[in-house]
Amino acid sequence: QVQLVESGGGLVQAGGSLRLSCAASGGTVSSLTMAWFRQAPGKEREFVAALSRSGSVTYYADSVKGRFTISRDNAKNTVYLQMNILKPEDTAVYYCGTSRNPLYSPNSYRAQETYSYWGQGTQVTVSS
Repeated sequence: QVQLVESGGGLVQAGGSLRLSCAASGGTVSSLTMAWFRQAPGKEREFVAALSRSGSVTYYADSVKGRFTISRDNAKNTVYLQMNILKPEDTAVYYCGTSRNPLYSPNSYRAQETYSYWGQGTQVTVSS
């Protein structure tokens, strides 16, 4: 069973940056599909970014494209979400998810049900 632990959340002013980390155990990130989702108060959990098992393919939600970057460090078995030019609407709990299965369509990467294992989440608050 894969275990994920997120960290790096906090309070930041609009326009600022944060880097979230997702440390994995029970599996190696270089053989897993990894993704970030977020959930704002009163809203459903939504897709943010995903990274293929090969590490060569990334997907982003339109709302974060050009501002957020997903990456991984195989040596640290950790996936990151670099968030720049943060906006108040980015305020949410951010969750890291992973799947052991190979994926074959962009829609699969964006679907919450694709991911079997989740972290506990880390709060990101962006003040205006």
